Amino acid sequence: MRSDWERRNLQPEPTGAEEALAMPAYPAGRLLEVSLADGGSFRYYVDPSTVSTGRDGVVRYVLVARSATGSDNVFYEGLRCMTRQYRIYAIGRADGTWGGRQGDWQPLVASTTQPWRSVLFRDYFCPHADAVRTAAEGVQALERGGHPSATLER
Repeated sequence: MRSDWERRNLQPEPTGAEEALAMPAYPAGRLLEVSLADGGSFRYYVDPSTVSTGRDGVVRYVLVARSATGSDNVFYEGLRCMTRQYRIYAIGRADGTWGGRQGDWQPLVASTTQPWRSVLFRDYFCPHADAVRTAAEGVQALERGGHPSATLER
């Protein structure tokens, strides 16, 4: 776990104002699977080209929830690690475009209906409630099946 000094000096503090947001490309390439203990009939993937860590302390990514029949539910989301919150920026449409209205920040709670957020928070993007410092660090966590620091808190 990091000391108070490390948290203040090694990671940006959320300013309350988010960075200007540009919508990512709709996922069409490589997807990395997120391992869930019980994902039900869905498999979950993150598009590694969309992982980003902003100066505002938010880790953003595109998630694809694929049903056993091959139907995809696509979300552009963000995790605010220091405050344990998430936000949905957009929802993918069947025609490969983004739609919906940006949601408000919500508290991150363990959920059986949307289990991926807690797993991405704890095991991949926010070990010890600290955001990954770079997109590459987040992608490496996805490629390895989890962040090395996350295994210390289980």
